[in-house]
Amino acid sequence: MMAQTGGPATAVRAHEEIFAYWASRRQSGRLPGRESIHPEHFKRHLPTISLIDVLSEPRDYRLRLAGTGLYSVYGREITGRRLDEVYNSAAAEYWRVELDKVVEQRRPGVGVHNFAWRGAGHLSVLWLRLPLARNGQDVDMILGYDAVLGVQGDGAISGIRAA
Repeated sequence: MMAQTGGPATAVRAHEEIFAYWASRRQSGRLPGRESIHPEHFKRHLPTISLIDVLSEPRDYRLRLAGTGLYSVYGREITGRRLDEVYNSAAAEYWRVELDKVVEQRRPGVGVHNFAWRGAGHLSVLWLRLPLARNGQDVDMILGYDAVLGVQGDGAISGIRAA
């Protein structure tokens, strides 16, 4: 179902592909804006792609778009939700710190996040967050890619949980 759940080596290759695409969209050292990113250029990765709006005063983050593959990971639709509406307080703070770094440093971020906070400790995402800036400088959106790790069986996550 989700090709990007093949394991750590597959996840790293996918990260490299998404990063290389993002880097190719930069011009004269300036950050690419959302208008420079074309989903048709990375179709096979779309299920776990996200776009995150950077909100100001106070700074917060809202998932503008979350690929269909993320529904099964989170167990619900997360598009349109802010961090505190998706995560418990510890996980929301983890993401706030990581996304703040991407915004303030205007550099990509990468890491691993485990889903023990929602009772799925066997699942983790190898995540990549790439800054986007309409004016080439001030990050106003973040392109996210999550490679799901720890999937058992045939590599698909149904989203169905035992009662």
